[in-house]
Amino acid sequence: MKALTTIAALLLINFAALAADNELTDQEKKDGWLLLFDGETLNGWTTSAQKPSKRPVEEHSINPHKCGHYMMIHDKQWENFTLALDYKLSKNCNSGVFVRTFPLRPRPGKHVGYNGIEVPLLDSTGAGLHDSGAFYDLVKPTKNAQRPLGEWNHLVITCDKNIITVELNGEKVNRIDLDEWPQANRRPDGSEHKFDYALKDHPRKGYIGLQDHGADCWFKNIKALRLK
Repeated sequence: MKALTTIAALLLINFAALAADNELTDQEKKDGWLLLFDGETLNGWTTSAQKPSKRPVEEHSINPHKCGHYMMIHDKQWENFTLALDYKLSKNCNSGVFVRTFPLRPRPGKHVGYNGIEVPLLDSTGAGLHDSGAFYDLVKPTKNAQRPLGEWNHLVITCDKNIITVELNGEKVNRIDLDEWPQANRRPDGSEHKFDYALKDHPRKGYIGLQDHGADCWFKNIKALRLK
């Protein structure tokens, strides 16, 4: 009986340490995390045209598909930070999370996505330059750690000065050092990529974005922690 009571107490403690969807735990509050999405409204979020989304909150999540522009953005700019969120893809979905997107005004012939650094989210099982956990067209992930279609995934992106890292479902899958990218359209190994600027010179401060790339994709539990 005593053993059962102990197990029940431990379960209760563990349960209390977990936040409900779109809430912060007591520890996260203590550590300084900020909740960017309340699960009920789009307060703090606009399209990348800085207009209200044409798509309301659904399933207590943000779905950027058909929002009215290239992506949904959080209305504050972020510099050095850790972003954590959960996402779920629809079949054949191609979406992504953008960081340090700036400016929001697209250049002639380029959409606003060229102004940010993208971690793609793709309904695939590969580990290429455009698969989940990559830095889009820049660096492949070490593996595809994404869960089966229809399940929620946990993504963590950390931007710390020149270093950006990606964790997917608890596994470290990617890292880029922007200072090692001094040439436009060239990776450090000399191979070509699509971006016509040197990543070393990319703005170190900008907007977080959730991409609409033609299919449903849901985002919840969106939280950020500013780094010193």
